Amino acid sequence: MNTGGLINTKELQEAPSQTDAGLQKATTPSQNISKPDYAILEAQLDAIKSEVKGKIGAEDAAYIRRIILIQRICEWSGRILLMLGFLQPVLWVAGVLSLAAAKILDNMEIGHNVMHGQYDWMNDSHINSKRYEWDIACDGASWNRVHNYEHHTYTNIIGKDRDFGYGLLRLSNDFRWRIKNLWQFATYILLSVMFQWGVSYHEMAAERVFFGKKKNNRKNQVTHSELKKRFFSKGARQLVKDYVLFPLLAGPLFLWVLSGNLIANLLRNLWTSTIIFCGHFTGDVETFNAEDCKNETRGQWYYRQALGSSNIEGGNLFHVLTGHLSFQVEHHLFPDIPARRYREMAPKVQAVFKQHGMHYNTGSFWKQYTSVLKRIVRYSFP
Repeated sequence: MNTGGLINTKELQEAPSQTDAGLQKATTPSQNISKPDYAILEAQLDAIKSEVKGKIGAEDAAYIRRIILIQRICEWSGRILLMLGFLQPVLWVAGVLSLAAAKILDNMEIGHNVMHGQYDWMNDSHINSKRYEWDIACDGASWNRVHNYEHHTYTNIIGKDRDFGYGLLRLSNDFRWRIKNLWQFATYILLSVMFQWGVSYHEMAAERVFFGKKKNNRKNQVTHSELKKRFFSKGARQLVKDYVLFPLLAGPLFLWVLSGNLIANLLRNLWTSTIIFCGHFTGDVETFNAEDCKNETRGQWYYRQALGSSNIEGGNLFHVLTGHLSFQVEHHLFPDIPARRYREMAPKVQAVFKQHGMHYNTGSFWKQYTSVLKRIVRYSFP
């Protein structure tokens, strides 16, 4: 994704004027954030990106193909082990975990990153951002519109980034408090359990396809009838595959496979939602006003990405299972760079932030996740 091109879209150009003070008016839970020299910041981060782009090649291609192979081995091993559970229950447990790992890899390290265009340079039709379809209920084209474009262009701009709170959770004072926010922690748990369906329904909810009065200023890229068609067709395929086709193929082991698929999907949903929330909604994450983002330079856009993201520390396997979204700061800065490269970019990005007196939001999984939970509870109240 060419972020430089997206920053200068017509929609941003039509927004009210931005000032340096405007960026400083962002919601700032952390008060130790300095305003950088945007031109120098831009040059430094562009240099990091250019250096890494010059290295991208055969090693990255081999990596993603290896991950795809591992994902397929995990999937089919999991499906076979589920059917062997009647011999030894521990085989069924291993099957569930193997299938869950396959679904996580498909969702995070493969699907998410491929659909960001990180591997389009390979000219491989099977892992092309416009053609790839992942193993979740969400239609790939819908995700590209709402997340890949809107979220990464207008990150944490209230009224433009529909990923901030997903329209269900109040996570800052930018939104007025409502009675329903009192039980938003329960809403969060339900969203996590049903996360693939929440992501699938996200665009339709924003367009108010079924409920609510349509906003007059909303520019539809796809008709409501087409949105409904894609939502129901993709969701139906997922339901049939996991809860009808594979269980029926198992014959008398129908319930073993059905329950295994259900739990594998649940584990994938809980994992992906938790990682995504830790990357976007920790206590130090900032929000911005729509009127503050006209004529945003790349340096200012970099600055906004930095303030709107959180990293999670961990080992190699952890980073792979997160799709390297444990490096959410680097992902928001460089969404089209193969995610496996974020690890080598992170120390350089952190050094640049330190030079400018900027907060580099990183911490252990438990630190970041606890911060997310505190934020959800805090904004449950006025």
